[in-house]
Amino acid sequence: MTKQRLIMPDLEKLTAIIEPEAKALGFDLVRVAWFAGGGEGSNEPTLQVMAERPDTGQLVIDDCAALSHRISDKFDEIDPIEEAYRLEVSSPGIDRPLTRLKDFAAWAGHEAKIEVGEAIANQKKFRGTLGGVSGDIIAITDRTGAAHSIAFSNIVSAKLVLTDRLIASTAPLDSGGADEIDETTSQEEQED
Repeated sequence: MTKQRLIMPDLEKLTAIIEPEAKALGFDLVRVAWFAGGGEGSNEPTLQVMAERPDTGQLVIDDCAALSHRISDKFDEIDPIEEAYRLEVSSPGIDRPLTRLKDFAAWAGHEAKIEVGEAIANQKKFRGTLGGVSGDIIAITDRTGAAHSIAFSNIVSAKLVLTDRLIASTAPLDSGGADEIDETTSQEEQED
C-alpha cells in the first residue's frame, strides 16, 4: 500500500485564522508549524500552535486547553485543512524557538542557535550569545568571541539553548500537580 502524500497547508492563512483566537484570550502567537510526519510521539500529521502570555512568556495547561478549544471551534466552522491531522497547542517552553524580532531582543544575553538560508562568510549555523536587535539585524557573539550580524529575513530557524542561566531566568508559572506526577511515576517504577 502506498502512503498518500499530504498537501502542505497554507501556514500564513492558518496563522491569520489562529492569531485572533489567541489574541481574544490575551495571548501572543509564537509559532504555527505543520509537521507532515507528525509531532513528538505521533506519526499523524500535526498542526503545532505555540502561544504565550505577554507578561510571562508561558502558558499553563488551562491556557493551552482554552486556545485549543477556540481553534477547534473555528476550524470546525471553516475547515481550512482537508486532511486528517492532530492539533497540538503548547507554550514555547524554556528552550523556545525564536520566531519574532522581539524574541531576539527579549532574550539578549542568552545562548541561542541560529540557522540561516544564505551563508554569511561561508557559515550557515551560528551558536552564541544573543546581543540584541538593531532594526532587523540580530547580533550574536559566538564562543570564540566573534560578533556576527544576521538579517532577520535570512533566518531559517532559531532557538534558545538550554543552559543553567536560562533555567534560572525562567521560573515555572504553576507547578501544581508536579508532586502527584512524581509520586505516580515513582510508584510505577517500583512496580516494574
